[in-house]
Amino acid sequence: MTELEREIRRTFADAGVHGRLHAMPLGGPDREVGVDPDEPVVMASVYKLPLLVAFCRRVDAGELDPREQVTVDPAGRTAGPTGLSVMRDPVTMSWRDLACSMIGVSDNAAADVLLRRVGLDHVNETLSDLGLERTRVLGGTADVYRTLVADTAAADTAAAFRTLTSNDAAPAVRAYDAVLASATTPREMTRLLAAVWADRAASPQQCRFARELLGAQAWQHRLRSGFPPVGVRVAGKTGTLAAVRNEVGVVQFDGERPVAVAVFTRAARAEELLPRADAVIGQTARLAVTDLRSGRL
Repeated sequence: MTELEREIRRTFADAGVHGRLHAMPLGGPDREVGVDPDEPVVMASVYKLPLLVAFCRRVDAGELDPREQVTVDPAGRTAGPTGLSVMRDPVTMSWRDLACSMIGVSDNAAADVLLRRVGLDHVNETLSDLGLERTRVLGGTADVYRTLVADTAAADTAAAFRTLTSNDAAPAVRAYDAVLASATTPREMTRLLAAVWADRAASPQQCRFARELLGAQAWQHRLRSGFPPVGVRVAGKTGTLAAVRNEVGVVQFDGERPVAVAVFTRAARAEELLPRADAVIGQTARLAVTDLRSGRL
C-alpha cells in the first residue's frame, strides 16, 4: 500500500465513510491511483451515465431521433427532488432535452422515460460492447424505489426513505447490495469516461454532446468541491441513495491532460444530510488527481 493510498483511506475514515476510488490520466502515461478499484459498488444515479452513452449510440444508429418530442404526464413520473419529478403538469420536450435534465440535475423522471425508450437490454449491450463486463444496469430509479418499499415494508417511497435515513433502523435492502442492485467498479467507470473523452463510446458528435452534458451538471458539493473555482474544469455525474454517495467525472486543469476519477462511498450514518460525506468525494479526488497531474502541455 502506498502512502497516497493510506492518506486517501484515512480521509475516507475521518469523514465516516467507506470509500473506493480509481483515477487515471486520459491520453497520457499509463498511471493510476486506486483504493479497492475493482471492488463492486452500487451505482445509484451513476447508472445514468451508461444510459446516456446508450442513448447516444441509438442516435448514431438512426434508431432514435433526438429532436422528437415526447410528453411526460405527472401521473406516471418517478419521484425525485429535481426536474420533471417535481413538476405538476404535463411537460413536452425532446429526447435530447430529457437527457439534459437527466444528467444536469439527475432528474429521475426524465431518466426513467429515457430508459424505456432506449431499452434496458440496449444499455447492457452497450456496456458489453465497450468491454465493461463487471457493470450492469438492472433497471431505473422507479425499480429501485419498488424494492425499497418492499424491503422496508413501508407504505410508500417516502416512508421507505424515512426508514432508510433513520439511525434507529438498519434495514437490509437490495439497493445497498452490489450483488442485487445496478453495480459497477470504480475502474470500469473511469474506463467508460475515457471512452467518452476519446470519442470511442459513440460518434465524435455524440461523445461531444455527452461531455457537454456532464460538464453542465449542477451539483458542486462533491467532486467539484475539491478543486479551485477557476483554472480547472470538472465534468461529472453524481449518484445518491441515502447512505450511498458517489460521483464519477473528469477533472482538467487549464493546459493539462484530463484525469478521470470515480469515487463511491457509503456513510456509516444514515442521515440524509452529511456534508462531510459529500465533501470527502472532492477531497479524495483532489489527492488522486494531484498525484496524476501532467503539468503544462
